[in-house]
Amino acid sequence: MAVVTVIGLGSLLSERSARATFPTLRNFRLGRVHGYRRCFAHPAGIFFTRGIADLETKQIASLSAEPCEGASFVCTVFEVEDEGMDRFREREEEFELVHAPVHSLSEGNPSSDAQLTGLLCCRSTDDAYIARWGEERFEQLYRRVGVPTIWGYAPDSGLRPCAVYLRHCVLAAQKMGDLCLDSFLDDTYLIDRTTTLREYLAANPHVMATLPPPDLQERYGG
Repeated sequence: MAVVTVIGLGSLLSERSARATFPTLRNFRLGRVHGYRRCFAHPAGIFFTRGIADLETKQIASLSAEPCEGASFVCTVFEVEDEGMDRFREREEEFELVHAPVHSLSEGNPSSDAQLTGLLCCRSTDDAYIARWGEERFEQLYRRVGVPTIWGYAPDSGLRPCAVYLRHCVLAAQKMGDLCLDSFLDDTYLIDRTTTLREYLAANPHVMATLPPPDLQERYGG
């Protein structure tokens, strides 16, 4: 059976979260992606389904990667059997899954080791989502909750990270060590592509105090 390498940039920084989709994943470790930027630039329908989105304050955004010359970020990397890819595509429904180059990092060493190619969750379009999943699904998960677009938000839209999701990602990055955490804070941007996550968290201390609902504490516990 074919083996697929997966790149984790947000919730997949958490091995526990990754194993919820891929129970038999192998070799969970750190890597670095070059030529892509990590950005909170789109709302995720699942945040509304789970009741953790705050539309009034625009705290509804999830993470994606987008091509950006000279950019890079630390990620997680792991291998899975391709029989789990249908679950992965369902989990990451709104993204374009791109085969991107990634360097696996030696433990405790920030220098690059072997170069691989892995699946990375990248920015897509509303049209691509509708073509894959249908107009009815787009209507149900987004328009009916007051979200007219997934990928059509401008840099000055004021879109902000979903607090419960962001806290989860920060906790997951912490568990992976300082190299991962520092990259998550300094190589991740808000939708303006200027404000770093470190700057945003310093100005918004409420985020790390925003606990998930009791039934989601394990899923969003880092």
